[in-house]
Order: sequence, then C-alpha cells, then structure tokens
Amino acid sequence: MAGRMTGALIAIVDDDESIRRTTTFLIGSFGFRAAAFDSAEHFLTSGDLQDTSCLIADVQMPGMNGFQLQTKLASAGRAIPIIFITAHDNKESRQRAMQAGAVAFLGKPFRGEELLGSIRLALQKKLEMTRGVVAVVDDDESIRRTTTFLIESFGFRAAAFESAESFLKSDQLHETSCLILDVRMPGMNGFKLQRELAAAGYGIPIVFITCYEDPESRGQAMRAGAVAFLNKPFKDEQLLQTVRSALRIDDGGTKSGG
Repeated sequence: MAGRMTGALIAIVDDDESIRRTTTFLIGSFGFRAAAFDSAEHFLTSGDLQDTSCLIADVQMPGMNGFQLQTKLASAGRAIPIIFITAHDNKESRQRAMQAGAVAFLGKPFRGEELLGSIRLALQKKLEMTRGVVAVVDDDESIRRTTTFLIESFGFRAAAFESAESFLKSDQLHETSCLILDVRMPGMNGFKLQRELAAAGYGIPIVFITCYEDPESRGQAMRAGAVAFLNKPFKDEQLLQTVRSALRIDDGGTKSGG
C-alpha cells in the first residue's frame, strides 16, 4: 500500500496556528502532501476538498466545529476518512466520533508515530470505500433515506432502491459489496431476491432488516447465508458493525484476510 499512499493529500482543519504548522510539518515528513485550514468553512470552500484523502479535524473550533463538519461532509456524499484531534478528550466525545465512523480520536499533544498510524488506517479505509457500494433495498422511503444517510456517514458509498426489481436492473448491481434488504416488499420480497442473486452467481453479503421478525424468517435468512437479521428500528452502531462484518473490515478500518 505504501506506493498508493505516497502523495496523498492530508487536510488539517484547526483554528490553532501552531497545531496547523507542526502537524503540516509532520505530515510532510511522512511523505504526504498537506493542506492546512483555520476553519471548517474555509476547508469546505477550498479547491483541495475534492482531492483530500484524509481529514484531520479539531473537535472544538469557532463557527462550525469538527462534528458539524463531519455531518456536513456525510450529507454532501463526501466519503473522507476523518481523524479527530482535541485538547479536551472525554469519553462522550470520543464515543460520538467513533460511532459516526471516525478513524481515530487523538488527544493533543499526540506523538508522530500515533498520527502516522492513524493516517495509514485512514488511507486504507479510503481505498476500501472506493471498491464497492452498500445497497439499500426497501419500499419504505423514510427507511431508505435514513439508512443511506447512516451508511454515508460511516464513510461508505451508498445506493438506494425502492424494489428488488429496480435493484436487479440497476448499474449498481455489479458494484454492490453489501446489500441491506427488507424482508417484506411488494412484488419480489427479500428472500426471493436473495435466491435470485444466488442463482445468478452473485455472492453479495446480505443484511436483512424487518419490522416483522419471527424465528422462522430469521432461521430461513441465516440458513441461506445472510450476514445478519436486524429488527427496525436498529441502532447506528449495530448497523455499522454489521456492515463492517459483511465487508470483512475490522474496527481499525482495514480489510480482514481471506
């Protein structure tokens, strides 16, 4: 991976000039390109946004803070791995950041090796994010919208479909790395779609979601090879861990062997 990492653009967003200066120096010493910004607003309007492979963002800043920047990027479909840095480390903030899909949460001052390790994880995650789509198939528009937003906030690409039939006809079918699938839908239901994909030779990991769980349906899904069977409404962290498991990505953001 070293060759692919060289030359990657790492953006630093921090209102503290000394932190921007020292972090930019460190990033350059690691062999990466760096761009520094004194506010989230300046980063969002910069020409470097499109090229950023990893974002190092301060949690507490005047104007838009780090968490708000993370949300803004997710809602705009910008899948940029984020490393949070802060002088005010606490359990609540750390948990909030990691649940939302941050790669790391570093307390200031951080060591050079600590930052380098976090950047490597972020760039590995960036590579994983470009390899496939997490597709959501559900006839409930509100479920499609909220689940798609969650998936993108975790740093994955997402595509939503209102029916199994529309998914099968889509260009995203061949790019799908994980399928989040409602059990009960008009027309072709989730189990029929699972069988259709298997018969066509598509080995796509499937996460079933449903409002109508029963042991028989769960057993049918899991025997047919489903990764998980989640009840609506499900927790953000539960969905994140399930998608990571489906994609065989560990908690560090790297893909497991096999």
